Amino acid sequence: MITSEDVREELATIAPQRECDRRAELSALFHSAGSLHLRGAGGWALHLDLGSGASARRAFALLRDSGLRSEIRTYRRRAFDTATRYQLHVEGDDDALRVLTAAGVVDRRHAPLDRPPRRVVGRSCCRAAYCRGAFLGAGSLSLGRSPHMELRTASLESAALLVRLAHAEGVELALADRATHAVAYAKSWETIESLLALMGASETVLALEERAVVAETRGRANRLANADHANLVRTSLSARRQLAAIELLRAADDLDTLPDRVREAAELRLRHPTAPLRELAARADPPATKAALQRRLRTLEELAEERG
Repeated sequence: MITSEDVREELATIAPQRECDRRAELSALFHSAGSLHLRGAGGWALHLDLGSGASARRAFALLRDSGLRSEIRTYRRRAFDTATRYQLHVEGDDDALRVLTAAGVVDRRHAPLDRPPRRVVGRSCCRAAYCRGAFLGAGSLSLGRSPHMELRTASLESAALLVRLAHAEGVELALADRATHAVAYAKSWETIESLLALMGASETVLALEERAVVAETRGRANRLANADHANLVRTSLSARRQLAAIELLRAADDLDTLPDRVREAAELRLRHPTAPLRELAARADPPATKAALQRRLRTLEELAEERG
């Protein structure tokens, strides 16, 4: 089963070559998993809180490539929680302000922005990178009878931006405002695969397509098996009725008085009590059609009903 972490592991291996893509991905990471911390004497810092080691490594690399130093810390939310979370701490100096302002994370007065400006996500490649960063920061994928994929954000405005960016790339996401956060989400296989492809998770898309083919093949095989079973049941019941009719006619010494072809059908059924109609028809002399043999056996049943 493909998990959210599998998707993040794949996305974390994508290294954008363009500066604009790196900026857009970094912007999405902070908008989905970042927080601003104000300190005394006008100091400030930004933290990224991530639940994935792959996402933490990717964020660290993006910050390093942008010329920023960050410190990674690990913690657990509860004393007996086995899941490790990762925090990246970025000190609020002039370099950080320059990079994060360019990425649309904060403005020049250090105020956090709910969404980046148009210049950060104006290109198609930047929109894909932004969606990728959003999933790395706070995305989830659940596969089962009811598939569900969502990109979580702190504000409804941020989630609405993701819906607009995906729409611009031909992917239709839905929007939901929840008690503590907002999400852009998809619930159909086609939309989920399209969003994964947009973000660059091609291996995951191939795995999902293979899973769909296997499921369809299994379903077709089950339908054929059920149809074969139903046919066998119907053939068995028909054969029993025919044998009962023939025995009744034989007990009344009526078999010898039947037309030759009807009597031949009775003899074939007695010799081959479980054979299907097609096989009995092929054994007739001369060979008959399935429909013709069925009419002859039906004549036997009708005669038996008259005698009974």
